[in-house]
Amino acid sequence: MDKPLQIAIVGFGAAAQAFVPAIQANSSFQLAAVVEPHPEVQKGALHLGVPVFQNLSDLKNVPQLDGVYLATPTPLHAQQSITCFENGWHVLVEKPMACNVSEGIAMVEASRKCNRYLTVGHSHSFDAPIQAMKQIIERGEIGTVTMANNWCFTDWVYRPRRPEELDSKLGGGVLFRQGAHQIDILRALCHSSVKSVKAKIFNTDPKRNTTGAHAIYLDFENGASATAIYNGYGGMSSMDLTQNISEWGYRQTADSRQWYTAHSTPQSAEQELAAKQKRALNAIPSTAHYQPHFGLTVVSGSQGDIRQTPQGLMVCNVSGNTEIHLPTHQSPRDLVLAELEQTWRGKGSHWHSGHWGLENLRICETAIASAASGREVLLST
Repeated sequence: MDKPLQIAIVGFGAAAQAFVPAIQANSSFQLAAVVEPHPEVQKGALHLGVPVFQNLSDLKNVPQLDGVYLATPTPLHAQQSITCFENGWHVLVEKPMACNVSEGIAMVEASRKCNRYLTVGHSHSFDAPIQAMKQIIERGEIGTVTMANNWCFTDWVYRPRRPEELDSKLGGGVLFRQGAHQIDILRALCHSSVKSVKAKIFNTDPKRNTTGAHAIYLDFENGASATAIYNGYGGMSSMDLTQNISEWGYRQTADSRQWYTAHSTPQSAEQELAAKQKRALNAIPSTAHYQPHFGLTVVSGSQGDIRQTPQGLMVCNVSGNTEIHLPTHQSPRDLVLAELEQTWRGKGSHWHSGHWGLENLRICETAIASAASGREVLLST
Protein backbone atom coordinates (compact mmCIF):
# COMPACT_ATOMS: atom_id res chain seq x y z
CA MET A 1 0.00 0.00 0.00
CA ASP A 2 1.32 3.45 -0.91
CA LYS A 3 2.38 5.74 1.91
CA PRO A 4 0.25 8.88 2.37
CA LEU A 5 1.45 11.87 0.39
CA GLN A 6 2.74 14.66 2.63
CA ILE A 7 1.13 17.99 1.73
CA ALA A 8 1.57 21.46 3.22
CA ILE A 9 -0.86 24.36 2.92
CA VAL A 10 0.52 27.85 2.27
CA GLY A 11 -2.01 30.60 2.98
CA PHE A 12 -4.89 29.80 5.32
CA GLY A 13 -7.85 31.76 3.99
CA ALA A 14 -11.28 30.45 2.95
CA ALA A 15 -10.01 28.30 0.08
CA ALA A 16 -7.38 26.59 2.24
CA GLN A 17 -9.74 26.07 5.16
CA ALA A 18 -12.20 24.39 2.79
CA PHE A 19 -9.50 21.94 1.75
CA VAL A 20 -8.61 20.79 5.26
CA PRO A 21 -11.61 18.42 5.79
CA ALA A 22 -10.96 16.81 2.40
CA ILE A 23 -7.29 16.22 3.24
CA GLN A 24 -8.14 14.85 6.70
CA ALA A 25 -10.70 12.43 5.25
CA ASN A 26 -8.39 11.15 2.50
CA SER A 27 -6.11 8.29 3.54
CA SER A 28 -3.85 8.99 0.56
CA PHE A 29 -2.81 12.37 1.98
CA GLN A 30 -1.46 13.63 5.27
CA LEU A 31 -1.40 17.30 6.20
CA ALA A 32 2.21 18.01 7.16
CA ALA A 33 2.27 21.75 7.91
CA VAL A 34 0.58 25.12 7.42
CA VAL A 35 2.28 28.38 6.44
CA GLU A 36 0.44 31.61 7.25
CA PRO A 37 2.18 34.97 7.87
CA HIS A 38 -0.67 36.71 9.72
CA PRO A 39 -0.86 35.84 13.44
CA GLU A 40 -4.63 36.27 13.65
CA VAL A 41 -5.20 33.90 10.72
CA GLN A 42 -2.64 31.45 12.12
CA LYS A 43 -4.92 30.88 15.10
CA GLY A 44 -7.38 29.07 12.85
CA ALA A 45 -4.77 26.39 12.11
CA LEU A 46 -3.42 25.76 15.61
CA HIS A 47 -5.96 23.01 16.35
CA LEU A 48 -4.84 20.89 13.38
CA GLY A 49 -1.95 19.29 15.23
CA VAL A 50 0.69 20.16 12.63
CA PRO A 51 3.48 22.75 12.61
CA VAL A 52 2.29 26.26 11.73
CA PHE A 53 5.02 28.39 10.17
CA GLN A 54 5.26 32.02 9.15
CA ASN A 55 7.45 31.65 6.05
CA LEU A 56 7.53 29.34 3.04
CA SER A 57 11.24 28.68 3.63
CA ASP A 58 10.33 27.03 6.96
CA LEU A 59 8.93 24.06 5.02
CA LYS A 60 12.50 22.90 4.47
CA ASN A 61 12.24 21.61 8.05
CA VAL A 62 9.37 19.25 7.13
CA PRO A 63 10.75 15.79 6.30
CA GLN A 64 9.67 13.98 3.13
CA LEU A 65 7.30 16.72 1.97
CA ASP A 66 5.76 15.73 -1.37
CA GLY A 67 3.91 18.87 -2.36
CA VAL A 68 2.42 22.20 -1.46
CA TYR A 69 -1.02 23.73 -1.91
CA LEU A 70 -0.57 27.46 -2.62
CA ALA A 71 -3.68 29.35 -1.50
CA THR A 72 -1.87 32.67 -1.26
CA PRO A 73 -2.63 35.99 -3.00
CA THR A 74 -2.16 35.74 -6.77
CA PRO A 75 0.87 38.11 -6.95
CA LEU A 76 2.81 35.57 -4.85
CA HIS A 77 2.02 32.49 -6.95
CA ALA A 78 4.81 32.65 -9.52
CA GLN A 79 7.77 33.09 -7.20
CA GLN A 80 6.37 30.75 -4.55
CA SER A 81 5.72 28.02 -7.14
CA ILE A 82 9.24 28.31 -8.53
CA THR A 83 10.68 28.14 -5.00
CA CYS A 84 8.66 24.98 -4.32
CA PHE A 85 9.83 23.30 -7.52
CA GLU A 86 13.45 24.14 -6.73
CA ASN A 87 12.99 22.45 -3.34
CA GLY A 88 11.64 19.31 -5.01
CA TRP A 89 7.95 19.80 -4.15
CA HIS A 90 4.95 19.43 -6.45
CA VAL A 91 2.50 22.37 -6.49
CA LEU A 92 -1.27 22.73 -6.45
CA VAL A 93 -1.92 26.44 -7.03
CA GLU A 94 -5.20 28.32 -6.74
CA LYS A 95 -6.62 30.02 -9.79
CA PRO A 96 -5.81 32.37 -11.32
CA MET A 97 -2.44 30.67 -11.49
CA ALA A 98 -0.61 33.99 -11.98
CA CYS A 99 -1.10 37.70 -12.59
CA ASN A 100 -0.31 37.38 -16.29
CA VAL A 101 0.72 34.94 -19.00
CA SER A 102 4.42 35.76 -18.67
CA GLU A 103 4.39 34.68 -15.03
CA GLY A 104 2.40 31.57 -15.94
CA ILE A 105 4.95 30.58 -18.58
CA ALA A 106 7.75 30.94 -16.01
CA MET A 107 5.86 28.63 -13.63
CA VAL A 108 5.30 25.99 -16.31
CA GLU A 109 8.92 26.16 -17.40
CA ALA A 110 10.19 25.82 -13.81
CA SER A 111 7.91 22.82 -13.32
CA ARG A 112 9.37 21.17 -16.42
CA LYS A 113 12.97 22.02 -15.54
CA CYS A 114 12.64 20.65 -11.99
CA ASN A 115 10.58 17.62 -13.09
CA ARG A 116 7.76 18.49 -10.65
CA TYR A 117 4.02 18.64 -11.30
CA LEU A 118 2.09 21.92 -11.44
CA THR A 119 -1.68 21.57 -11.00
CA VAL A 120 -4.14 24.47 -11.12
CA GLY A 121 -7.23 24.26 -8.91
CA HIS A 122 -9.66 24.27 -7.33
CA SER A 123 -11.42 25.03 -10.62
CA HIS A 124 -15.08 24.23 -11.19
CA SER A 125 -14.45 21.76 -14.01
CA PHE A 126 -13.55 19.44 -11.11
CA ASP A 127 -17.24 19.54 -10.05
CA ALA A 128 -19.10 16.25 -10.46
CA PRO A 129 -21.85 17.70 -12.76
CA ILE A 130 -19.26 19.18 -15.14
CA GLN A 131 -17.28 15.94 -15.24
CA ALA A 132 -20.50 13.98 -15.84
CA MET A 133 -21.48 16.38 -18.66
CA LYS A 134 -18.07 15.82 -20.21
CA GLN A 135 -18.53 12.04 -20.11
CA ILE A 136 -22.02 12.26 -21.67
CA ILE A 137 -20.64 14.40 -24.47
CA GLU A 138 -17.76 11.98 -25.05
CA ARG A 139 -20.27 9.12 -25.36
CA GLY A 140 -22.09 11.04 -28.09
CA GLU A 141 -25.44 11.19 -26.27
CA ILE A 142 -26.23 14.71 -27.52
CA GLY A 143 -24.36 14.45 -30.81
CA THR A 144 -21.73 17.02 -31.72
CA VAL A 145 -21.46 19.93 -29.30
CA THR A 146 -22.64 23.15 -30.92
CA MET A 147 -22.62 25.54 -27.97
CA ALA A 148 -22.09 25.77 -24.23
CA ASN A 149 -23.23 28.61 -22.00
CA ASN A 150 -22.58 29.60 -18.40
CA TRP A 151 -24.50 32.36 -16.60
CA CYS A 152 -23.39 33.57 -13.19
CA PHE A 153 -24.87 36.36 -11.04
CA THR A 154 -23.33 37.12 -7.63
CA ASP A 155 -22.38 39.79 -5.10
CA TRP A 156 -18.65 39.19 -5.72
CA VAL A 157 -17.70 42.87 -6.08
CA TYR A 158 -19.03 43.83 -2.65
CA ARG A 159 -17.80 40.89 -0.61
CA PRO A 160 -14.85 41.69 1.70
CA ARG A 161 -11.70 41.79 -0.41
CA ARG A 162 -7.96 42.34 -0.19
CA PRO A 163 -6.82 45.22 -2.46
CA GLU A 164 -5.13 42.96 -5.03
CA GLU A 165 -8.36 40.99 -5.51
CA LEU A 166 -9.85 44.07 -7.18
CA ASP A 167 -6.83 44.99 -9.33
CA SER A 168 -6.83 43.34 -12.77
CA LYS A 169 -3.07 43.98 -13.12
CA LEU A 170 -2.61 41.69 -10.11
CA GLY A 171 -4.99 38.96 -11.27
CA GLY A 172 -8.03 40.59 -9.65
CA GLY A 173 -11.58 41.46 -10.73
CA VAL A 174 -14.29 39.04 -11.75
CA LEU A 175 -12.74 38.21 -15.13
CA PHE A 176 -9.56 36.69 -13.70
CA ARG A 177 -10.99 35.38 -10.45
CA GLN A 178 -14.42 34.14 -11.61
CA GLY A 179 -14.31 34.18 -15.39
CA ALA A 180 -11.39 31.75 -15.11
CA HIS A 181 -13.87 29.21 -13.68
CA GLN A 182 -16.27 29.79 -16.56
CA ILE A 183 -13.57 29.45 -19.21
CA ASP A 184 -12.29 26.31 -17.47
CA ILE A 185 -15.80 24.78 -17.62
CA LEU A 186 -16.51 25.80 -21.22
CA ARG A 187 -13.19 24.53 -22.54
CA ALA A 188 -13.75 21.19 -20.81
CA LEU A 189 -17.20 20.80 -22.39
CA CYS A 190 -16.43 22.00 -25.92
CA HIS A 191 -13.50 19.59 -26.37
CA SER A 192 -11.45 21.92 -28.55
CA SER A 193 -8.97 24.77 -28.58
CA VAL A 194 -10.32 28.32 -28.48
CA LYS A 195 -9.80 30.05 -31.83
CA SER A 196 -10.97 33.57 -30.98
CA VAL A 197 -12.45 35.71 -28.22
CA LYS A 198 -14.91 38.61 -28.31
CA ALA A 199 -15.64 40.28 -24.99
CA LYS A 200 -17.01 43.28 -23.18
CA ILE A 201 -16.08 43.99 -19.56
CA PHE A 202 -17.75 46.44 -17.20
CA ASN A 203 -16.58 48.62 -14.31
CA THR A 204 -19.72 50.46 -13.25
CA ASP A 205 -19.14 51.49 -9.63
CA PRO A 206 -16.46 54.19 -9.18
CA LYS A 207 -16.44 53.56 -5.44
CA ARG A 208 -15.46 49.94 -6.04
CA ASN A 209 -12.96 50.28 -8.88
CA THR A 210 -12.75 46.84 -10.44
CA THR A 211 -14.01 44.81 -13.38
CA GLY A 212 -17.32 43.60 -11.99
CA ALA A 213 -19.12 42.08 -14.97
CA HIS A 214 -18.38 40.63 -18.39
CA ALA A 215 -19.88 39.04 -21.48
CA ILE A 216 -17.45 36.75 -23.31
CA TYR A 217 -17.95 34.88 -26.58
CA LEU A 218 -15.58 32.00 -27.40
CA ASP A 219 -15.23 30.50 -30.87
CA PHE A 220 -13.65 27.03 -30.90
CA GLU A 221 -11.56 25.33 -33.58
CA ASN A 222 -14.10 22.50 -33.90
CA GLY A 223 -16.95 24.90 -34.74
CA ALA A 224 -18.51 25.02 -31.28
CA SER A 225 -19.23 28.35 -29.58
CA ALA A 226 -19.61 29.34 -25.95
CA THR A 227 -20.66 32.30 -23.83
CA ALA A 228 -19.63 33.28 -20.31
CA ILE A 229 -21.92 35.84 -18.69
CA TYR A 230 -21.01 37.17 -15.25
CA ASN A 231 -22.45 40.01 -13.18
CA GLY A 232 -20.92 40.45 -9.74
CA TYR A 233 -22.71 43.65 -8.69
CA GLY A 234 -25.10 42.10 -6.19
CA GLY A 235 -28.38 42.31 -8.10
CA MET A 236 -29.86 38.99 -9.15
CA SER A 237 -28.41 35.75 -7.78
CA SER A 238 -27.58 32.67 -9.84
CA MET A 239 -29.51 30.78 -7.20
CA ASP A 240 -32.65 32.28 -8.73
CA LEU A 241 -31.82 30.11 -11.77
CA THR A 242 -30.73 26.97 -9.90
CA GLN A 243 -33.70 26.30 -7.58
CA ASN A 244 -31.87 28.05 -4.72
CA ILE A 245 -28.82 25.75 -4.90
CA SER A 246 -25.55 27.55 -4.21
CA GLU A 247 -22.09 27.36 -5.73
CA TRP A 248 -21.16 24.73 -3.15
CA GLY A 249 -24.33 22.62 -3.33
CA TYR A 250 -26.40 23.73 -0.38
CA ARG A 251 -29.85 25.29 -0.52
CA GLN A 252 -30.18 29.01 0.21
CA THR A 253 -33.51 30.74 -0.17
CA ALA A 254 -33.55 34.46 -0.90
CA ASP A 255 -34.29 35.40 2.71
CA SER A 256 -31.47 33.21 4.12
CA ARG A 257 -28.60 34.38 1.90
CA GLN A 258 -25.80 36.56 3.18
CA TRP A 259 -25.88 39.03 0.31
CA TYR A 260 -23.50 41.97 -0.09
CA THR A 261 -24.38 45.23 -1.82
CA ALA A 262 -22.72 48.61 -2.34
CA HIS A 263 -23.88 49.53 1.17
CA SER A 264 -22.23 46.46 2.76
CA THR A 265 -18.57 47.21 2.10
CA PRO A 266 -16.54 48.16 5.22
CA GLN A 267 -15.26 51.73 5.33
CA SER A 268 -11.54 51.04 5.89
CA ALA A 269 -9.01 48.54 4.53
CA GLU A 270 -8.44 47.20 8.05
CA GLN A 271 -12.17 46.64 8.58
CA GLU A 272 -12.45 44.94 5.21
CA LEU A 273 -9.56 42.57 5.92
CA ALA A 274 -11.06 41.69 9.30
CA ALA A 275 -14.43 41.04 7.66
CA LYS A 276 -12.79 38.85 5.04
CA GLN A 277 -10.99 36.80 7.68
CA LYS A 278 -14.24 36.35 9.61
CA ARG A 279 -16.13 35.31 6.47
CA ALA A 280 -13.41 32.75 5.67
CA LEU A 281 -14.33 30.75 8.78
CA ASN A 282 -17.51 29.37 7.21
CA ALA A 283 -17.60 30.59 3.61
CA ILE A 284 -17.24 27.15 1.99
CA PRO A 285 -18.93 24.09 3.57
CA SER A 286 -17.19 20.71 3.44
CA THR A 287 -20.41 18.75 2.77
CA ALA A 288 -23.63 19.45 0.89
CA HIS A 289 -26.90 17.69 0.03
CA TYR A 290 -27.03 18.89 -3.59
CA GLN A 291 -24.69 19.32 -6.53
CA PRO A 292 -22.45 22.42 -6.80
CA HIS A 293 -23.57 25.10 -9.23
CA PHE A 294 -21.13 27.71 -10.47
CA GLY A 295 -24.00 29.62 -11.97
CA LEU A 296 -25.98 27.62 -14.51
CA THR A 297 -24.31 25.64 -17.29
CA VAL A 298 -26.23 24.41 -20.35
CA VAL A 299 -24.70 22.48 -23.26
CA SER A 300 -26.35 22.03 -26.65
CA GLY A 301 -25.48 19.45 -29.26
CA SER A 302 -26.71 18.39 -32.66
CA GLN A 303 -28.99 15.81 -31.01
CA GLY A 304 -29.93 17.27 -27.63
CA ASP A 305 -29.10 19.36 -24.58
CA ILE A 306 -27.78 18.94 -21.03
CA ARG A 307 -28.48 21.21 -18.10
CA GLN A 308 -27.76 21.09 -14.40
CA THR A 309 -30.35 20.17 -11.76
CA PRO A 310 -30.06 20.23 -7.95
CA GLN A 311 -29.49 16.46 -7.92
CA GLY A 312 -27.34 16.21 -11.05
CA LEU A 313 -28.19 16.64 -14.73
CA MET A 314 -31.13 16.66 -17.13
CA VAL A 315 -30.32 15.14 -20.53
CA CYS A 316 -32.81 16.04 -23.27
CA ASN A 317 -32.38 14.10 -26.53
CA VAL A 318 -34.24 11.89 -29.00
CA SER A 319 -34.78 9.33 -26.23
CA GLY A 320 -36.68 11.88 -24.12
CA ASN A 321 -35.79 13.76 -20.94
CA THR A 322 -33.69 11.81 -18.46
CA GLU A 323 -32.61 13.12 -15.07
CA ILE A 324 -29.34 11.71 -13.79
CA HIS A 325 -28.76 11.81 -10.04
CA LEU A 326 -25.13 12.17 -9.06
CA PRO A 327 -23.60 11.16 -5.72
CA THR A 328 -22.91 13.84 -3.13
CA HIS A 329 -20.47 11.96 -0.90
CA GLN A 330 -17.50 13.61 -2.64
CA SER A 331 -16.99 17.36 -2.47
CA PRO A 332 -15.27 19.26 -5.30
CA ARG A 333 -12.13 19.29 -3.12
CA ASP A 334 -12.25 15.49 -2.84
CA LEU A 335 -12.19 15.32 -6.64
CA VAL A 336 -9.20 17.68 -6.77
CA LEU A 337 -7.31 15.39 -4.40
CA ALA A 338 -8.25 12.31 -6.45
CA GLU A 339 -6.61 13.81 -9.53
CA LEU A 340 -3.71 15.15 -7.48
CA GLU A 341 -2.91 11.73 -6.03
CA GLN A 342 -2.82 10.06 -9.44
CA THR A 343 -0.67 12.88 -10.81
CA TRP A 344 1.84 13.04 -7.96
CA ARG A 345 2.24 9.26 -7.98
CA GLY A 346 2.65 9.25 -11.77
CA LYS A 347 -0.33 6.92 -12.24
CA GLY A 348 -2.86 8.96 -14.23
CA SER A 349 -3.45 11.69 -16.74
CA HIS A 350 -2.86 15.29 -15.65
CA TRP A 351 -5.91 17.21 -16.89
CA HIS A 352 -5.60 20.39 -14.80
CA SER A 353 -1.94 20.87 -15.56
CA GLY A 354 0.03 24.08 -15.67
CA HIS A 355 -0.50 24.14 -19.43
CA TRP A 356 -4.29 23.89 -18.95
CA GLY A 357 -4.31 26.70 -16.40
CA LEU A 358 -2.00 28.80 -18.57
CA GLU A 359 -4.44 28.58 -21.49
CA ASN A 360 -7.31 29.70 -19.22
CA LEU A 361 -5.17 32.66 -18.18
CA ARG A 362 -4.28 33.43 -21.80
CA ILE A 363 -7.99 33.54 -22.71
CA CYS A 364 -8.67 35.93 -19.82
CA GLU A 365 -5.94 38.26 -21.08
CA THR A 366 -7.31 38.00 -24.62
CA ALA A 367 -10.78 38.92 -23.36
CA ILE A 368 -9.33 42.12 -21.87
CA ALA A 369 -7.62 42.90 -25.17
CA SER A 370 -10.88 42.32 -27.05
CA ALA A 371 -12.82 44.58 -24.70
CA ALA A 372 -10.20 47.32 -25.05
CA SER A 373 -10.24 47.17 -28.86
CA GLY A 374 -13.94 46.46 -29.31
CA ARG A 375 -13.01 43.66 -31.70
CA GLU A 376 -12.77 39.89 -31.88
CA VAL A 377 -9.21 38.76 -31.11
CA LEU A 378 -7.59 35.64 -32.51
CA LEU A 379 -5.54 33.55 -30.11
CA SER A 380 -1.97 33.09 -31.19
CA THR A 381 -0.93 29.46 -31.47
